Amino acid sequence: MPSSHKTQRGGDRHLQGDGHLNLFRRRRWLFLALACGLLLLMATLGVAWGAVPIPPGAVLRILGYHLGTMTGPTDWPPAWETILFQIRLPRVVLAGLVGMTLAVAGAVYQALFRNPLAEPYLIGVSSGASFGATLAIVLVWRFGGGGWNGVSLSAFIGALAATAAIYSLARVGGRTPVTTLILAGVAVNALLSAATIFLMFSVQDAFRAMHVLGWLMGSLALADWEKTRVVLPYVVGGLAVIGGYAHTLNVLQLDEEQAQSLGVAVERTKGILVLAVSLATAAAVSVSGTVGFVGLIVPHIVRLAWGPDHRFLLPMSGALGAVALILADGVARTAFSPRELPLGVVTAVVGAPFFLYLLRRQKREVF
Repeated sequence: MPSSHKTQRGGDRHLQGDGHLNLFRRRRWLFLALACGLLLLMATLGVAWGAVPIPPGAVLRILGYHLGTMTGPTDWPPAWETILFQIRLPRVVLAGLVGMTLAVAGAVYQALFRNPLAEPYLIGVSSGASFGATLAIVLVWRFGGGGWNGVSLSAFIGALAATAAIYSLARVGGRTPVTTLILAGVAVNALLSAATIFLMFSVQDAFRAMHVLGWLMGSLALADWEKTRVVLPYVVGGLAVIGGYAHTLNVLQLDEEQAQSLGVAVERTKGILVLAVSLATAAAVSVSGTVGFVGLIVPHIVRLAWGPDHRFLLPMSGALGAVALILADGVARTAFSPRELPLGVVTAVVGAPFFLYLLRRQKREVF
């Protein structure tokens, strides 16, 4: 065969490969658009669910009426508007923000630690928030300000303090080795968890003990617009910073020496990302309590289905994380209505089996 024909055939195969890659990329963004549509659908269903069911069509008409996009007679009971705007809508919005934050945080930690079992609470956010909230409940702290109450503010400060302590303990000679960071996180998490349990058992008031237990198991029962307003700047700011490092996270999937040789300031980048993730996650956990497994499962599923490109992985994880927590919260408040399941119980029922699957998969890869 003439060399010109070989060259042409090789070029055709190259163009065909580029075509398949472009098609795959277009399909990924189509799936992201579908995930955003699913999020809107789930949010509509979320505000429709409850002890007083509101038809989804009525939800859309009420929202359209208040947004000025619909005119005509109001054929719904006035109580529906109160339920929608004062109870369910802030709860669904807050559930979406918390789910989005935990899922994106999980994706970032899995990238930084190059471990699919990493999750948002790995370096102290959960244990610090739990200790801070428990301290506020046991000591009946009433301080607050700027929309924060004593429990939420204590949880937020505790989460950031624990993360800062772990990060400081893990630094060795100006560097923060991943292994040292994980080990420091395990030690501080164990210490703060023990202190939290001690505080809970030391309180004499059964009501306060149940309040602590309820916070530790996670709930959005007290969601309102004020909590949403308080959390929003931290979540949006943290996610915006993380989004700016999406390409850098791709480079960090190489080992740190290779990333450094490609011009990435590895230690500075890790510090910025840990700070951004910690701020966003601490704010989310301060109003929801401990909600496990969302940050572990969602980014791992996205990675398995659509690959490790963080320019797509981060927004897709955020959208599906919001969907997952809105759905879990809907199940929590309707499964045994009028009683409400702890949100952490619902996420654990789904998350624990998947976590065991990941462990088994990791074991097969190692051995």
